[in-house]
Amino acid sequence: MGSFSIWHWLIVLLVVVMIFGTKKLRNMGSDLGGAVKGFKDGMKDGSAPDASAAPAPTQQVTGQPANSDKSTIDVEARQKS
Repeated sequence: MGSFSIWHWLIVLLVVVMIFGTKKLRNMGSDLGGAVKGFKDGMKDGSAPDASAAPAPTQQVTGQPANSDKSTIDVEARQKS
């Protein structure tokens, strides 16, 4: 009684088809296929980030701005150094 024979599986298949009908089983199959495809696409998107979704590079201040005068003291810069 370890495994089922082919006749057991055919009877189970016949009962399932009689309960659900072929149209509902076909819809379930396509829904399952779409879910697997969506899962694969999600895994692919998660592993390789898209170039358009990359964060913008941060800008660094290099030197004095063109419109500042020499008498202005940056307090934050003095405290950080």
